Amino acid sequence: MRAIIVEDEIPAREELEYLVESYSEIKVTHFFDDGLDVLKFLQEHETDVIFLDINIPSLNGMLLASTISKFTKRPYIVFTTAYKEHAAQAFELEAFDYILKPYDEKRIAAMLNRLESAFKRDQAETTLLNRKLESHPKSQGQQRKISTKTTSRINLKKNDKIIVTDVNDIYYAIASEKVTLVYTQQEEYTMPMSITEFDSLLPEDLFFRCHRSYTVNLTKIREIVPWFNQTYLLRLKDQSEEIPVSRSKVKAFRQIMHL
Repeated sequence: MRAIIVEDEIPAREELEYLVESYSEIKVTHFFDDGLDVLKFLQEHETDVIFLDINIPSLNGMLLASTISKFTKRPYIVFTTAYKEHAAQAFELEAFDYILKPYDEKRIAAMLNRLESAFKRDQAETTLLNRKLESHPKSQGQQRKISTKTTSRINLKKNDKIIVTDVNDIYYAIASEKVTLVYTQQEEYTMPMSITEFDSLLPEDLFFRCHRSYTVNLTKIREIVPWFNQTYLLRLKDQSEEIPVSRSKVKAFRQIMHL
């Protein structure tokens, strides 16, 4: 894994670098003390994780993280701060963790272990999906057919109730920590499982895992918008949410949509 550290206090930066190198295989490649410099760097380079202080010049850590959260390929973000009050906002931005200063060595070590495990899991899921797509009959010259109707049904959960739903009514799903949020035209449901588990329940000719955090119903796509770094944003029928297609999924998406 590659990482950058964003910290304007040299002692804190050096301590964090030491802990990362001591307790993980993560390679720290760059250091920054200014939010705008980080944004410029990320426009030209990729990294796997950002250790991000909140109180930094030009563009504070929360605003920077909010901007990064819109990227199609989002690095993990670990906030490092002396202040507790930003924790709720950090997890709204789906930060991987929120570490308080002064650093607790055991806490850092545990976080790094979880971070490396999550990265390996996500990499394995991406590899599995790519192999699955490559082995699809379309790779042998046949075109993939997208179902416009299906009688398949799935049980979705809302307020302790189980709602039997036609899978064709599902527009998209989003990973949210340990659960998956599922959206139909007007409703939101919470499934107590990972998005990978939920995606496995869906018909593969109808849904596409376009991002590590998103799966989308291909028949609900209204508009494909070219976006950052030769990727796309998907606008769906009757929905305001824009769904990203990550850089690692662009090739497969283009094949499926004949782009």
